[in-house]
Amino acid sequence: MNIKFNLITLFPEIYDALDHGLIGKAIQNNIIELNKIQLRDFAINKHGQIDGKPFGVEKGMIMMVEPLENALQSIASKKKQIVINFSPQGKQLDQNLAKKMLDYDEITIVNGRYEGIDERFIDKYVDLEVSLGDYVFSNGDLASLVLIDVLARMIPSVIGKEESVKEDSFFNGLLKGPSYTRPEVYDGMTVPDILLSGNHEEIKAWREYQSIKTTLEKRPEIFDKIKLTKKQKKLLEEFESKRIL
Repeated sequence: MNIKFNLITLFPEIYDALDHGLIGKAIQNNIIELNKIQLRDFAINKHGQIDGKPFGVEKGMIMMVEPLENALQSIASKKKQIVINFSPQGKQLDQNLAKKMLDYDEITIVNGRYEGIDERFIDKYVDLEVSLGDYVFSNGDLASLVLIDVLARMIPSVIGKEESVKEDSFFNGLLKGPSYTRPEVYDGMTVPDILLSGNHEEIKAWREYQSIKTTLEKRPEIFDKIKLTKKQKKLLEEFESKRIL
């Protein structure tokens, strides 16, 4: 699986942060491609104008249709692609939404700034508006970095070990339980014996147990959004019966 990101941006240098670690290697190996498109190259005049004052009483500046449209049309591709814009009114990014995005060969991200984007561009070209949460970024590029990392982790050849991805929080809907490494004893606190047993089946069962427990204790609302297996339902019922409110 390979994926190309077309990034319409005023700050292409922000994406230099992805030149390191796992994603940097994926870029070097052509698993991920970042096509950075400087929006100012499509400004409407010699002054580099890409935004204008909003109509009405709204303050700030709004990104104009023409530069965005010209930047988008400069992307020549016949592959299956989706155009995304980050917005507080968009669909909340979660693991399931991210998985659906991997159905596309190319993802074009329109990175807004200032007070937003002219709604006519969104109506005409944007396929999906996405929100990272109920807060506001100074520009869409910061959200793009997050999205690229989220999607890259789900490409098996990026991580190397597919099992590592499957153990991530939210991959199967639930939170991941606690993890431990050396030393076995720290400040009187010990690693659970089961993790030192070498019994892979029991360790797997313990991890599933801890996943249910952690989700119930820290994010119980998650259970309203996912479908549990019979085994998971039984564990949840056991936890709820013992839980002290």
